[in-house]
Amino acid sequence: MIFVLLLIAAFFYLTVKKRDQFANSEPLKKKEGIIFVISMVLLYVIKGSPVDLMAHIMFSFHMVQMAFLYLVIPPLFIAGVPNWIWEKVIELPVIRSMFRFFTRPLIALVGFNGLFSIYHIPLVMDFVKMNIILHASYTVMLFVFAIFLWWPLVNTLPGQNQLHGLKKIGYILGDAVLLTPACGLIIFAPEAMYATYTDGELWLKSMALCVPGSTLEGLTISGPELFTNMPAKEDQQLGGVLMKIIQEIVLATILAKVFFDWYKKEQVDSEPVDETGTLVQQEPRHAD
Repeated sequence: MIFVLLLIAAFFYLTVKKRDQFANSEPLKKKEGIIFVISMVLLYVIKGSPVDLMAHIMFSFHMVQMAFLYLVIPPLFIAGVPNWIWEKVIELPVIRSMFRFFTRPLIALVGFNGLFSIYHIPLVMDFVKMNIILHASYTVMLFVFAIFLWWPLVNTLPGQNQLHGLKKIGYILGDAVLLTPACGLIIFAPEAMYATYTDGELWLKSMALCVPGSTLEGLTISGPELFTNMPAKEDQQLGGVLMKIIQEIVLATILAKVFFDWYKKEQVDSEPVDETGTLVQQEPRHAD
């Protein structure tokens, strides 16, 4: 909570109080401030509230956490940060070349969905969840690649990789397709695959990522059965379904915005203009 509050305070300090000290800065828009705060509140709910604990207990909560952390928060975060801040961050020597390469549409699609799919290979996920440093590192890496994934769709910074028109629609459909194999593996597996959600000993070790060891030592439980009566296989299937549903809702929202923007542009382009570029008011037609 302190980390998120410090991020919000730093954001408004830079964009309001100290904005004049940065060249080419612009006043913070009310919409940007609201979107940024929403992204930070969601970040706290997903990683700081009991949702994070439940994500280590039940696989379905884990997938909801992943869906919000990588499909909902990143586009809000990109839209909430003003362009002049993004420009100064991206212009840093190392970040500039990294952004130019990893935000190329095809690389962004394959990069994020590939890392996401690899993470959910049972051997990989069980291994990562046994080490707090490795787990945190992979989580941060996936979040960075989620920023790369959403960048071509959401960013409005001139000179950056952006998609328009039919390319946006193709990109959205491509993202939906590439995530399907991982979700399909999780949903249609003949049995529960992840030992950290089924094996009592490994489950307790993975719980150490978010619960003090002294607390775990005092517990006399062998697995998540104390918290839910849902079988592990059904919990896993529910997680895969929820992940796919949330993704489809997010992509459908972006797709609707693409069509709405296209419609507005078509309406403007269809209005007649005179030589000075001023819209010509058409006389209403009367029936004979």
